[in-house]
Amino acid sequence: MRWLWYLFRAAWANLRTNRTTTVVAIVTTAFTLACVGIFLLSYVNLRNAAAWLQEDIKIIVYLDDRISGEETRELEGKLKADRMVAGVRYISKEQALGEFRAQFPSDSHLLEGLGENPLPASFIVTPATGYQSPDAVSRWAERARTMAGVAKVDYNQEWIDALAGLIRYIELTAIGVGMILSAAAVTIIGNTIRLALFARREEIEILRLIGATRAFIRIPYFLEGAVLGACGSALALGILKLGFELFRQQISSAGRFQGIENMVSFFPLSMCVAFVAVGMGLGVAGSVVSLRRFGEGRG
Repeated sequence: MRWLWYLFRAAWANLRTNRTTTVVAIVTTAFTLACVGIFLLSYVNLRNAAAWLQEDIKIIVYLDDRISGEETRELEGKLKADRMVAGVRYISKEQALGEFRAQFPSDSHLLEGLGENPLPASFIVTPATGYQSPDAVSRWAERARTMAGVAKVDYNQEWIDALAGLIRYIELTAIGVGMILSAAAVTIIGNTIRLALFARREEIEILRLIGATRAFIRIPYFLEGAVLGACGSALALGILKLGFELFRQQISSAGRFQGIENMVSFFPLSMCVAFVAVGMGLGVAGSVVSLRRFGEGRG
């Protein structure tokens, strides 16, 4: 246990001796990871918004005017039996006319001169969970168009595709920015570890002379890097949480966006833990890079 106590004490001594450099490294790493977190938070909320909107997707299956009542019931049974369908609601021609007059009272006079009701009967189809993606909805709509008695299948494909495209763009941007800023975090922590190595190079040489293994010498610096990464990522989460709450307050105070503040959410606990773990991993990576360069410089 004495060797374990020595390793932790050596790591703590490095952090305390280089207090200014340690604080600068933590703060710089925090702001770097906070930038990554902004894109990640945007991506998470957009995915949640997409899932919420996809649950509200409705496909309208318009029926041919020549379809009989028996054929309508047969088609309804076929739609309800489809595993990709969660619900089916029938809208008769009379109901369609009534809904049109209720939604567009100023335009209802346009239908009066036509005599016969021009609006078709339809089925309002709700896709089942797992079949609400743009590709799944598109495939189902194409299949429904070939069914007997179906005149037209309609759904709001434009905004579904636009939302999916926006999510893919945010995802790619987050990956690209995350890789660049993660490399920056590794460099920042690595330089901090490198300063500690130079400050204690005589002590390291003595440890080598008395037979200390490479692992025994390096572990304190791995621990130091992990602490720097964990502290930086935890501080980044604090910055993100503060900014997130301020953003929600601003939205709440602006009456035009009332209700939106309840739709956005911060990272769940599991993602917060993963964020700190990634920060620790970047810190250890910085230590590895620094120790390798230090070894090459001595060689």
